[in-house]
Amino acid sequence: MAGRPRGVDDLAILRATARVMGQVGPAGLTLAVVAREAGVVPGTLVQRFGSKRGLLLALADRSVQDADELIRRVRRAHDSALEALAALLTETVAVMATPEAFANHLAFLCADLADPQLHERALAVHRVQARAVAELLAQAADAGELRAGTDVAALTRTVQAVTVGAGLTWALEREGALDERLRGELDAVLRPHLPPADTPPADTPEEQ
Repeated sequence: MAGRPRGVDDLAILRATARVMGQVGPAGLTLAVVAREAGVVPGTLVQRFGSKRGLLLALADRSVQDADELIRRVRRAHDSALEALAALLTETVAVMATPEAFANHLAFLCADLADPQLHERALAVHRVQARAVAELLAQAADAGELRAGTDVAALTRTVQAVTVGAGLTWALEREGALDERLRGELDAVLRPHLPPADTPPADTPEEQ
């Protein structure tokens, strides 16, 4: 006999969990709060994930998959590698659109650093994003969007550091929107590496 269909799938529950994380932080995250946000009863969460820790581990696993999917999506949506890079970074922080949400997600990251299993998953997301930034910068260099000889490895590390730093300074200063701040800081970092304005872009494969 077939089981009863699930009214709310696991992905919807994980998305609800991410929203709640930004709203209440680690201290306020309970199965009851997540269940209310997801439109299910707490027993459903226990049945599917076992515990609050199981739910957080499932969300962390999903975050690795989401990072891969976001990278593929932004690259398909932009002809320019640098525009794809800007989209990747701004969409990554979209869930932290308010200083309070940023602070709450940062608190979860700090907790992850002290938990071996959660740290492993946070590190996996970081590495996926680092590879994506490096690949996009390399593609930009090959296409002539960056100066010839640009040290892509060093620039990748700088872009990642600026991404984190922009969020922290924005959360402290609370001026403007986070995506605007991040885009401005990214432009400032990339500006010295851009070719002169009168340099034509590299030929595309179709033009060669």
